[in-house]
Amino acid sequence: MNGSGEMTLAFELSALKELAEPGTVFEDARRWSEYVGVISEQPTYVVTNFTRKNRIRQDFFSGPKGRGESLDSVGEQFDTDRHVFVGVDDEDRALAEEYDWEYLDVTEAAEAAEWRLADDADDEPDAADDDQRDDWP
Repeated sequence: MNGSGEMTLAFELSALKELAEPGTVFEDARRWSEYVGVISEQPTYVVTNFTRKNRIRQDFFSGPKGRGESLDSVGEQFDTDRHVFVGVDDEDRALAEEYDWEYLDVTEAAEAAEWRLADDADDEPDAADDDQRDDWP
């Protein structure tokens, strides 16, 4: 990523859920994006609960709109050189293309930005496990 800040970055909620530390990912993305937010067809309270739990401050979210309408609205509202949608599957890719957004698969984004995927985090020993007593029932 070029660091210019001339990008609007939208994460599909399911893509964020595939990341080990979504809050850290948002903080990192803010360094090279002008606007960062969440797009989902899930009810608003689901997105709000997830973002609060992970301490994510989003510049936009889809609210009660569908994902396509949200991408269209965000694209018009936030005038940046690039609009990038991070998703998880071919349906997300097709949606991005339909609304003239660049598409980036979450696995590719994680690799490029050095973000850990939740699956990778499950393979690593948890630091809290080191603090547990072996003789405790």
